[in-house]
Amino acid sequence: MKVIAAYLLAVLGGNANPTADDLKDILGSVGCEVEEDRIELLLSEVTGKDVVELIAAGREKLASVPSGGGAVAVAAPAAAAGGGGAAPAAAAETKKEEKVEEKEESDDDMGFSLFD
Repeated sequence: MKVIAAYLLAVLGGNANPTADDLKDILGSVGCEVEEDRIELLLSEVTGKDVVELIAAGREKLASVPSGGGAVAVAAPAAAAGGGGAAPAAAAETKKEEKVEEKEESDDDMGFSLFD
């Protein structure tokens, strides 16, 4: 990531085609360890390509990556498909967990409020 950040900084600074020496200077100026093999790998992949197009292509690839959430929602339909009566039990457990969390977050048992 450091090498990519250095490359992008060089491009943003006006250098459309940064060299390995440019990236080494940027990384060295902030005290980062210079990883020559990673610099060479990055430069071999991006040489002659437009940075805006590279970022757009990266966004398209990331759009297809699933990212978190929905663990309970996935488990409930799977249980319903397999056992029939398991889905209502899972939903009841979820509601109980939510109630417990609400109680723990309450300021009532602390004896003071932020706005008193």
